[in-house]
Amino acid sequence: MDTSSTPLKVTEVALRDAHQSLLATRMRTEDMLPIGEKLDQVGFFSLEMWGGATFDSCLRFLNEDPWERVLKLKKVIPNTPFQMLLRGQNCVGYRHYADDVVERFVKKSCDVGINIFRVFDALNDLRNIETAVKTVKKCGETVEGCISYTVSPVHNLDLYVKMARDLVDMGSDIICIKDMAGLLTPHTTKTLISGIKKEIDLPIHLHTHATTGLVGMNLQSAIDAGVDMVDTAISSLSMGTSHYATECIVAAQKGLPRDTGLDLGLLEEISIYFRDVRKNYAAFESDFKGVDINILKSQIPGGMISNMENQLKEQNALDKLGDVLLEVPRVRKDMGYPPLVTPTSQIVGSQATLNVLTGERYKLITKETRECVLGKYGKLPATLDPHLLAKVVEKGEVIDCRPADLLEPEWEQVVKECEGKCTSEEDMLSYALFPKVALQFFDNRAKGIVPADPAAPAAQPTAPAAQAAAPATGGSATYTINVNGQAFSVQVSVGGAPQQAVAAPATSAAPAPAPAAPAPAGGGTTVTSPLPGSVFSLKVAVGDQVSEGDVVIIMESMKMETEIHATANGSISSIQVQEGQNVKTDDPLLVIG
Repeated sequence: MDTSSTPLKVTEVALRDAHQSLLATRMRTEDMLPIGEKLDQVGFFSLEMWGGATFDSCLRFLNEDPWERVLKLKKVIPNTPFQMLLRGQNCVGYRHYADDVVERFVKKSCDVGINIFRVFDALNDLRNIETAVKTVKKCGETVEGCISYTVSPVHNLDLYVKMARDLVDMGSDIICIKDMAGLLTPHTTKTLISGIKKEIDLPIHLHTHATTGLVGMNLQSAIDAGVDMVDTAISSLSMGTSHYATECIVAAQKGLPRDTGLDLGLLEEISIYFRDVRKNYAAFESDFKGVDINILKSQIPGGMISNMENQLKEQNALDKLGDVLLEVPRVRKDMGYPPLVTPTSQIVGSQATLNVLTGERYKLITKETRECVLGKYGKLPATLDPHLLAKVVEKGEVIDCRPADLLEPEWEQVVKECEGKCTSEEDMLSYALFPKVALQFFDNRAKGIVPADPAAPAAQPTAPAAQAAAPATGGSATYTINVNGQAFSVQVSVGGAPQQAVAAPATSAAPAPAPAAPAPAGGGTTVTSPLPGSVFSLKVAVGDQVSEGDVVIIMESMKMETEIHATANGSISSIQVQEGQNVKTDDPLLVIG
C-alpha cells in the first residue's frame, strides 16, 4: 500500500492514554463533555477514549459508571469513531476471563458506541486475543490487531513481521505497533514499519510514548516509512510519559504530501481547554515530567514508575527506588522477557519491589507472578530462570494450552451473584470484571453519592459515610476522607484536638476501617503484613486449624494479589483486620495460638 501522498491520519488520545499517563487516569467525564463538540469537528481518524485503566478508575476512584461515559460522550461526539484499548482475554481487567464474559463485554462495548478495538495481549500470545477479535468482527466493528513492542534477546524484526502476518490471518483490519514505554529509535521505527509494509497490505497505526525523548524523530521516521495512522495527544496533555503533541505533527506536515488537513486554530482552542482542566488534577501529576533515556534499559512505562514511587513512599522507602529500577530488568529476564505492559508491567514491577523490600529475591512471590510463570497468562517469550521456576512449580503445574481453555463459563454464576444487587447487563459486566469495586460503586450510586470534584477544597467521603472508630474514653478516632480524590487517614482526639493527617494508599474506593488493633498479649505467633496494601480476602476464621505454609490472607497491592501464609501450626486465636482494610508493613494481621 503506497501511502507516500496519502494524508496522515491522527488518533487523539487526550480522553484516555494521555490522562492515564499523566494524571493517574483520574479525568472525569464531566471535564470531557464540554470540549466534545470541538473534538468532533477536528476530523480525527478516531478518538481513543475508553479501555485501558479508565474502566477500573471510573468505578474505583471516580464513582462513575464507565458505560455511561461512552453513551454521554457519543451524544456530543456523534461523528468521530470511538476507539478503545482491549486487553484481549483480560478485557479491561487483570486476569483472564472465560470466553462467555469476553464475548458479552465486547458486544456490549459495541452496543454503547465503541467502533475501533485495539486488541493486544501483554505476552504477544495471539491465542489470548482470538475470542475478542472474532467477536468484534461478528459485531461489524473494526479490529486493530496489536503488536506489543519490546526489546530483548528474543524479540526481533522477523518475529514482529510474523506477528503482523498472523494478525492479518486472524481478521485484523489495521495493524498497530504498540510502543508503550517509548523504546523505539528512529532507525528501528523506519526498519520495522518498512519491513511490515513489504509483507502485508493493511494500514499500520503507530502508538508510541514520549518518555525517552525520541518520539518526534520516531514519528517522522514512521511517516517517511509510510505509516498510515499515528497516536498523538493535544499539546496541553502531551510529552513526559504521555505522547507527542498533536499540533506539532499537524504543523510539521502542513503543505506536504502527508498533510493531515487538521485545523491548528481549532486544536489550539482544545489545548487551552485542557490546559485549564489539567490544573484540577495537580494532585495526581507524576513527578516524572521530562526525558529519561534510561527507560531504554529498564523498559518501564511511565505509569508503572508512578505506582512504584507511591508504594515506596508508603513504606518510607523512596530511597529504594533506584534499587527497584535495577531489579525490574532482572525479574523480567527471570520471567522470560515479557513485554512490560498491563498486566505484565504490574506483575514484574510488584515482584521487583517485593524483592528489594524483603531483602531476598523471591522470598515472597505474588499470586500473579506465580500464575504468569505457570503459563496461566500465556506463553512467555523465552526460557525462565530455573530457581524461580522451581519455587513456583512447588505450588502448581506449568500449562501450555490457551489459558482460557481451562476456565469454566462464568456468566451464569455472575448473574446469580448479582441477584438483588443489580439488574442491567452493563452492571453485571462491571461486577464480573471487578466484583468488590463494583459492589462498592453500586452502594454509592444507591445512596446518591455523586462523583467528587477533584479540585474541591473541602473533604468529601467517597464511600458510605466516613467511618470512625472512637474509643469510649480517651484516645482518638480515625476517619478516612477523600481530598481531591486522594484517601487520607485522619486521627482526631476525643476532645477535638486535631492530629496529623496521613496519606493512605488508595487501593479501593471504600474507606479504610479503623487501624489494626495491637495483637493481644499472652503468647501466640503474630502474622504481620510484609507490604503496604489492603486486605483483599480472609481465608480463615477464628478457631480454624492451620498448618505452617497455609494461605491465611490475600493482600492486594499495586492491583496485584499476594498470598500471606501461616508461619506456625495451630489455631487462629484472633484476627486483627477486616476485608478492605488498608495496612502498612509489619501491621499485625492475625494471631496463631
